[in-house]
Amino acid sequence: MYLDHAATTPMLPEAARVLAEQLVRTGNPSSLHGSGRAARRVVEEARERLAAALGARPSEVVWTSGGTEADNLAIKGMFWSRRNQDGRRRRLLVSAVEHHAVLDPAFWMAEHAGAELVLLPVDGDGMVDVDALREELERSGDQVALVSVMWANNEVGTIQPLDDVVALARRYGVPVHADAVQAVGQVPVDFAASGLDAMTVSGHKVGGPGGAGALLARRGLDLTPVLHGGGQERGVRSGTLDAALLSSFGLAVEQAVGSRAEFAARVGTLRDTLVEGVEALVPEAVLRGPRDPSRRLPANAHFTFPGCEGDSLLYLLDSAGIEASTGSACQAGVPRPSHVLLAMGVDEVAARGALRFSLGHPSTAADVDALLAALPGVVDRARAAGLATVGTVT
Repeated sequence: MYLDHAATTPMLPEAARVLAEQLVRTGNPSSLHGSGRAARRVVEEARERLAAALGARPSEVVWTSGGTEADNLAIKGMFWSRRNQDGRRRRLLVSAVEHHAVLDPAFWMAEHAGAELVLLPVDGDGMVDVDALREELERSGDQVALVSVMWANNEVGTIQPLDDVVALARRYGVPVHADAVQAVGQVPVDFAASGLDAMTVSGHKVGGPGGAGALLARRGLDLTPVLHGGGQERGVRSGTLDAALLSSFGLAVEQAVGSRAEFAARVGTLRDTLVEGVEALVPEAVLRGPRDPSRRLPANAHFTFPGCEGDSLLYLLDSAGIEASTGSACQAGVPRPSHVLLAMGVDEVAARGALRFSLGHPSTAADVDALLAALPGVVDRARAAGLATVGTVT
């Protein structure tokens, strides 16, 4: 029973078929002979398909190897370009609950590139504090290089108030980037309508292949390249393009967006059943993130279980044939509480008892039933084991 679709979700059948068909074809999209031109057509058709699905122009799609590379290109590329245009613009405003693919390059820029990093606080639901952003911009708007606030949080599912963020930043001429990796296919995502300057998307979160992603960058946005080489992607992102991956990626995004409303309604109902069941069977469990479904991703349910170690819960569920997560898979194996929960004001001990359940296109009521059948016993056993080395985690 797989309940970790926020980490990665199975490929959609049509996306898998297209990938298999393209993998056996030869041709470098940068080559000028027939095979190269055929590969280039595949790449450009994928670009057009993805752009149309996400409300962007094809020229605004910059292919990358995934969400992490796209986030790095956005944070580093936008910062360097803005600083080069105006040496005063060194402040980097990032929400405290960003994925590490945004946070880590932001901290790196502060350590190695002279950035002045400001972490924007969030409320108890993980919602960015718009008033704090307003105060920061009023105080030093002419020194801000960019703002990065994710479209929706990967751990607790909070949908961020991007309209307010963009409107505020625009007053001061500050570009805004959003990591929309979790949002695409779950909530309406329209790049042009959002007013964003840059947006990250990823293939393996929407039923496409791993190793494929994109940064949507509005026309006219200056980006300093992070990779240097053959000058592909308008010189912004060098590297040979993989026509097979990109064809599958573009199709997966198109299908995920096209079936979004039906998907959101179906998994939202499953999610509500899961939440109600957990709260009935384990009354001490605490739902983290917004309770209002309009402010939360439909496929997300995140709980903390007092007195339990998240890893213990995870392994006990795994032994019962149920796969979930303690948070971001990119931090798996590191025994420390979630930075998202800590930013939300959850204390360290409580944060260590976290489990995230995330649904996907193959999810069924049987998956939820199996979880609810196993969970009370798992929680009892985890609580009996207790918290290991309480107070020593940093």
